[in-house]
Amino acid sequence: MKLECDFYPVDPDQLKREKAKARELRHSQWWKNLRGRGQCYYCKRRFPALELTMDHLVPLSRGGKSVKQNVVPCCKECNNQKKYLLPVEWEAYLQGKLVEP
Repeated sequence: MKLECDFYPVDPDQLKREKAKARELRHSQWWKNLRGRGQCYYCKRRFPALELTMDHLVPLSRGGKSVKQNVVPCCKECNNQKKYLLPVEWEAYLQGKLVEP
């Protein structure tokens, strides 16, 4: 399976608003508690809370939103590898069934 990079165009103003919402979420007690558990959503490894990043399950570049249901704590390694992939694409990539362009 090959990943197609024909993403929906993202309105720059919408992207700016979603990034601002993500910044607000990062300062919320909800996020601090979630990140404070110290576990990467993807690899399940333990990390100091401050080493975890906020990852959008559905990336902003793919039309995702900065809402609680779409963000997870993620280690930097997983975040860098996942990039703009959707969860199903990420699973396929990990299983060697997805080839990036």
